[in-house]
Amino acid sequence: MSLPIEAHTALETFNGSLSWEQRARLLMQWGDRLPPMRDDEKTDERLVDGCESKVWLVGDVVDGHWQFRAASDARLIRGLVALLLARVNGLSSQALQQVDLAEWFTKLGLSRQLSASRSNGLNAVLQKMRQLTL
Repeated sequence: MSLPIEAHTALETFNGSLSWEQRARLLMQWGDRLPPMRDDEKTDERLVDGCESKVWLVGDVVDGHWQFRAASDARLIRGLVALLLARVNGLSSQALQQVDLAEWFTKLGLSRQLSASRSNGLNAVLQKMRQLTL
């Protein structure tokens, strides 16, 4: 499966012998790059169930490919969600169904730092994305 350009950028950024502190700083920087969501977009129906932190998700189809936007009240989660968006934005509905979340964060070198609750939350975001594409 081919990766979106942003996903290649993420892999180049996070690969290497970075310490956890460096990765955490990068994660927060990626989160800060998320386009802001308006308050009126942060509705209950866009809130992702299954996340300890609040995560809102919006998805639109542009020229047959999905473009998602998200926001979170937690900085580290914003960064993780930004990396998930880098992986999925620009994919077709069919390709989105094939995304392996664990493999993606392993490639980024972040899987060991994902607690069970963070991993479950990110899986919930991916499931919400998949529901939007149906």
